[in-house]
Amino acid sequence: MTTESMEPVGVLVERGINTTNPPLTSHEDTAATFTIGTILSIMCFVGVSGNIYTLVVMCHSMRTAASMYIYIINLALADLLYLLTIPFVVCTHFLQVWYFGDAGCRILISMDFLTMHASIFTLTIMSTERYFAVLKPLDTVKRSKSYRKAIALLVWAASLILTLPMMVRVQLKTVGNKVMCQSTLSPVSYKVYLSCLFCTSIVAPGLIIGYLYIQLARTYWVSQTETFKTTKKLPNQKVLYLIFTIVLLFWACFLPFWIWQLLTQFHTSMSLSSKVKRNINYLTTCLTYSNSCINPFLYTLLTKNYKEYMRKHKRSWTAGSYFNRRTVCKT
Repeated sequence: MTTESMEPVGVLVERGINTTNPPLTSHEDTAATFTIGTILSIMCFVGVSGNIYTLVVMCHSMRTAASMYIYIINLALADLLYLLTIPFVVCTHFLQVWYFGDAGCRILISMDFLTMHASIFTLTIMSTERYFAVLKPLDTVKRSKSYRKAIALLVWAASLILTLPMMVRVQLKTVGNKVMCQSTLSPVSYKVYLSCLFCTSIVAPGLIIGYLYIQLARTYWVSQTETFKTTKKLPNQKVLYLIFTIVLLFWACFLPFWIWQLLTQFHTSMSLSSKVKRNINYLTTCLTYSNSCINPFLYTLLTKNYKEYMRKHKRSWTAGSYFNRRTVCKT
């Protein structure tokens, strides 16, 4: 696996096959390597610390708190696993050779896509549950921790299935006097596979989440007039907003990455200099890792607001149940 551009490990594999740009000067390459290596190392330290803290707090709180914390644990675990690939990316970029064996090749290469899908699938489920919590609150309350644990396991199973082709179709190859980790997928097969992953990680979840939040917005809009007239106060929406913020952050960090990967695959004749391509690679890489670095702070806010939400709505369950009862009374 050549490492002309420092990208998430899963994409470095294909870069090793298709990269034909001329090398940069030694001075430029050293400066760029040091800069991106320093930035990613800081992200790794901050992100790993934050996600470990989140996992410890959530695992402790889950014994007595709401079962939605299971999903937050899922997100933090996915972020932690993704951030733990940074040392291998940096090491491979500096040394220009793969030192982590065949098992490391298969595990690390597939980790990008595994954690990416685990995160967005979990966010889709959380958005779905918030949707039903507003429209059908009693059904949501009946769902146990065991139910949510089963859903979390299904999320990881589905993510693993989507990652299997990459895990299976990579192997160690000797190129010159260096051992490289390269994909054995043909260029056409890789394009098809990458397109499928784009649909499963961005397009499909985006359509589902978009539909859910449009419906929720309509529900709040319809209920706003009646509720505000009688109580002068709208239902607490902080939990909903925070989940949506996490979703938006995911898209903001990963969409540029996907756009760039698809462009490089389907428009190979782009007349960009190696320096421009390198800078784009660095930018999209930092964006993807920054998502997992920032998320722990949002998880903390989500946890705090979810506790307040559950205390305020302990008897009425959710704002949605309040609207439903008002409707029943009127009829």
